[in-house]
Amino acid sequence: MIHQRLVSGAILGICCAIAGCQLSSPSSQGDGLKIGTLLPITGDLAQYGTPMQETADLLVKTVNACDGVLGQPVTLVSADTQTDPAQGTQAMTKLVEADQVVGVVGAASSASSSAAIPIAVRGQVVQISPASTSPVFTERAEKGEFKGFWARTAPPDTFQSQALAQLATQKGFKSVAILAINNDYGNGLVAAFIPAFKALGGTVVNEARPTFYDPNTSTFDTEVNQVFKGQPDAVLLVSYPETGSLILKSAQELGFLDGKTALITTDGMKEANIADLVGQNSQGEYIVSGMLGTAPSAGGPALEAFQQQYQDAFKREPSVFDPNTWDATALLVLAAEAAKDTTGTGIRDQLQVVANAPGEEVTDVCQGLALLREGKTINYQGASGTVDLNPQGDVTGNYDVWTIDEQGKLTVSDTIEITGSDSATTE
Repeated sequence: MIHQRLVSGAILGICCAIAGCQLSSPSSQGDGLKIGTLLPITGDLAQYGTPMQETADLLVKTVNACDGVLGQPVTLVSADTQTDPAQGTQAMTKLVEADQVVGVVGAASSASSSAAIPIAVRGQVVQISPASTSPVFTERAEKGEFKGFWARTAPPDTFQSQALAQLATQKGFKSVAILAINNDYGNGLVAAFIPAFKALGGTVVNEARPTFYDPNTSTFDTEVNQVFKGQPDAVLLVSYPETGSLILKSAQELGFLDGKTALITTDGMKEANIADLVGQNSQGEYIVSGMLGTAPSAGGPALEAFQQQYQDAFKREPSVFDPNTWDATALLVLAAEAAKDTTGTGIRDQLQVVANAPGEEVTDVCQGLALLREGKTINYQGASGTVDLNPQGDVTGNYDVWTIDEQGKLTVSDTIEITGSDSATTE
């Protein structure tokens, strides 16, 4: 059996390398549902990836404690993207070809998801990202590239850009300069923010040439000087904690964080320990005190129960994308149960059925599985939101407005509701 599996995997790899063939969906019916995670356990996004992995593990343990899927335990195989698209491609290849999973939760970064999704589609594996927010995925889905094998439980940055523009306008910022990571996440968010902010009367001072930085760079003095030199009302930083903290340290050392220019940022920087990562000034004050940001808010019907279960398991509060990870994993197992089939095509065909109306609304994954076993239809209501999926695999949602207080604590101060149109309202 071991030799047969190795030979089979090798043949599949050779077939696709030489002929570009489409892999048939692994048929694990009778062997139990096998799914994978493709998350950044190391690298720039490791602060998010590790708790996301633990969340997926917790969901699978919960499901297996209530009789699994189709009466058999669910198997979860993890893979590390290292927050690097090339590594993510290799990891997805292993999950699809060697491990023969039929569904994948991940990736986190849009760049890693973008690199991995062709492998998933070719292998007829459903990929659901809890955190990849680039608008590019919507465009690619509309072109039919994903064949229904893609979805995400975090809304696209076309919506976050509207929330950012609304926030900047509310705070009276007339001019904004942009400094962003040069990847799918940064490019997509910047491209959507500029017209959204201009539509509200704002000016992006470096609109013609927004400042982008290489994710592998470790010094940022040149980029920091470019965006702060004209003293705009605010600098929009689109970044991740590791590189973002270095950028903010550089801005402090160069004397730009003196109160004349405000800082606004995004979900990529919403890390509970971001104030400690950036550090304090010579007066002992947190450098990022007063920084504002937006992030998809977890406000789904199942949020309270999820938070309690997470707290009981890990003795801490969930991280920003943990509710989205819970829901992504839940959708895979519910779709497999609904399909009575543990193949990628079976999950794909039932994904929108279990996520959307009509059907009995359920917030508990075990309750949903029980109803499906009875032959009933369900409408899963998640921890991150209602997770209603449109034909492109997108969800809409609300955005938290978060800030860092004088004690270095990250707090949520407001919510901006995005309807998916050009309008935004504040709650």
